[in-house]
Amino acid sequence: MRARKRLVLAVLTARPTAVQLAAWLAAQPPAGLVDPLVAALFHPNEELHWRAVEGLGQVVARLAEQEMESARIVVRRLMWSLNEESGGIGWGAPEALAEILARHGGLAAEYRHIFLSYLREDGPQRWQHGNFLEHEGLQRGLLWGLARLRQARPALVGKADIAVETSAFLASPDPTVRGLAARCLGFLAAGEMRAGLAALLHDHQRLTLWQEGELHSWTVAELAAEALARLDADTSVSAGAQP
Repeated sequence: MRARKRLVLAVLTARPTAVQLAAWLAAQPPAGLVDPLVAALFHPNEELHWRAVEGLGQVVARLAEQEMESARIVVRRLMWSLNEESGGIGWGAPEALAEILARHGGLAAEYRHIFLSYLREDGPQRWQHGNFLEHEGLQRGLLWGLARLRQARPALVGKADIAVETSAFLASPDPTVRGLAARCLGFLAAGEMRAGLAALLHDHQRLTLWQEGELHSWTVAELAAEALARLDADTSVSAGAQP
């Protein structure tokens, strides 16, 4: 097992492209890759961490095609790490969960509601079940994951599900959380949140964002402007579709 972990870490450290990493992972038995990739989620190197996120998503999706229950066990393991009773913090779990659900429709249908519950506090009704993530580091992964899941499976993540909860993060003291929340609202076509997005147009604090296999630097203002432009484009398309 240690040899396997060292091998996986060496592959991730070599900075493979997304295509190269996918090809290498596809040539390995998926079950043997899960533990090394989960361990790599905790790596302090941000780029390596994100390659582990992508790799785990690919591996668990393939595992689900071979043995669905084994894939469910991995998903539940990540979810358990976010539970206070686990004794840990669950670093990397929200983004890894999102990547898995984005890559496998069956798992997304089963676990979507739990993933979205990480946005919410518990409500007064029994059906208002929430598992709000209070740590800003976890909120970053959650919001990145919401955008990823919305892009991959829009039918499962709609504006009515999460727009109000997501907009609350626009006021976060953490610039990465603010920027990622703005990005999510653009993908959600949440036009009613324009004022909150506009308020960030002079927020020039920087953050890094994993996109298309690379880390990119953005300001909060740039992500807010991009979200507003996306809302404008969606409005134009909707207007053009009117009879």
